[in-house]
Amino acid sequence: MNIFKALAVKDVHEATQAIPLIDIGPAFRAEPGALEGAARDVRRACETVGFFYLAGHGVPKTLIDAAFAASREFHAMALESKLRLKINENNIGYLAVNESMQRHSTVHKATRPNFNESFFISHDRSAEHPDVVAGTPLRGKNHWPEGHERMRAAMVAYFKTLEGLGERLLPVLARSLAMPADHFGQFFRNEAHINLRFLHYPPQETDDTEQFGQGPHTDNSFITMLAREDVPGLAVRLPSGEWMAPPVIPGTFLVNLGNIMKRWSNDRFLSTPHGVLNDSGKDRYSIAFFYSPNVDAVIECLPTCVSAGDPPRHPRAVYRDLVLEFYNANYFHRKDYAGAAAGS
Repeated sequence: MNIFKALAVKDVHEATQAIPLIDIGPAFRAEPGALEGAARDVRRACETVGFFYLAGHGVPKTLIDAAFAASREFHAMALESKLRLKINENNIGYLAVNESMQRHSTVHKATRPNFNESFFISHDRSAEHPDVVAGTPLRGKNHWPEGHERMRAAMVAYFKTLEGLGERLLPVLARSLAMPADHFGQFFRNEAHINLRFLHYPPQETDDTEQFGQGPHTDNSFITMLAREDVPGLAVRLPSGEWMAPPVIPGTFLVNLGNIMKRWSNDRFLSTPHGVLNDSGKDRYSIAFFYSPNVDAVIECLPTCVSAGDPPRHPRAVYRDLVLEFYNANYFHRKDYAGAAAGS
């Protein structure tokens, strides 16, 4: 039996009882007391479920619609054309169906690769960018198909807008952990590590109990902001152990914390398992914005999250090492790069 078959069907009211809806607009407008109020709401959501709906974010619907149109344009390209942009050592480019797998997941031991295809972009660096010239790990340039300038513009515009949204959320997240509002900003300067993933889930066979669109997993980001359309498929494991299908709430992003925030908070904030099973009979598209610190950032448990009775549960680590470990564990294309690094 596929573990997602136990999904509870929730309406919007029920959904927001399990996954809070937070209107960030007042905090963004600097209304009196709004920052601390939003921080309390975020803290509650992050400690209890690790997900929240984000309203009042200010991202225009037209920009989101254009990003979905761009994703459809990319995925409609011939496979041969997409494979020319095959994902590289920086996890930028095209990832074909069956090329990733939650092999080291503690949630569920997947036996088959993920049944989705993805196009990853990051900062749109030029060939002359110092990090591109130097070959700095995880700081490469995007790969774009020729003749799709409008698609590229829409994707880059979405990337930059969500990057700005992430920056505006940092003070709220810092205060949610009782840190100064400007604490996280220092770790996101000089181009934070961002992957924007345009996902396409083809319809799956409904009687295949071992095939997932995306196997149950936790993200390795600081936070993830997910844009979805009406085709269902996402499942979130609640603290009760029940799998819930969170409905789309117009005007919101679904935000979840990743392993980096869990580590920073000394496990106070949750990195919650989730996955996708597209048995709708339709093509499903989503856009995941993985927002994380600069690759050189040192991650260590925050002083407000440790005490004599609750010492640090994680050692200090450089983010680059953490993300490469995650990539090597879950993407088949990484085995060549991981082997080369081991032999160097």
